[in-house]
Amino acid sequence: MNIIKKVAIIGSESTGKTELASYLSEKFNTIYIPEIAREYIEKLNRAYQYTDVVNIALKQIEAMPKYITKANNILFFDTDLIITKIWLKHVFSYMPEWMDKKIKEQQIDLYLLCNNDIEWKYDPVRENPQLREYLFYLYKNELENFNFNYKIVAGTGEKRKLNAFKSVKGLF
Repeated sequence: MNIIKKVAIIGSESTGKTELASYLSEKFNTIYIPEIAREYIEKLNRAYQYTDVVNIALKQIEAMPKYITKANNILFFDTDLIITKIWLKHVFSYMPEWMDKKIKEQQIDLYLLCNNDIEWKYDPVRENPQLREYLFYLYKNELENFNFNYKIVAGTGEKRKLNAFKSVKGLF
């Protein structure tokens, strides 16, 4: 059986996560799990609530086995449960007690933490450009608290993509 490496791309809003997931999956001839939160929230006809964010987390958990069978040596995640956890704590000051266990069970081989060094762009589902630095450090602290393998992806344009590519290439 072929063991699939798992790489999660996390970071604050508008830091190029989706672009990197798409780019890296193409470069490594594989697929990525799209940002489930975006798809979910775009379909709501109201402001999201705590239960919506928990449902997003559950959908993220359900997606992995479906995508992993289609992956070619490596599977990329456009965001991850860590972002969902931080968001629950930030917005609602609470998260389900099972969240940390599920984060560990994912067994992500590498996290790419996107730096905030690219310009924030408006998007209807983005809401906190002023919190980018604060959230970056929450994500970084979370990765360190779990003792997860991570690399910070910095730079702009092609340099950013190349930095991410090199970090992922280091897994092999």
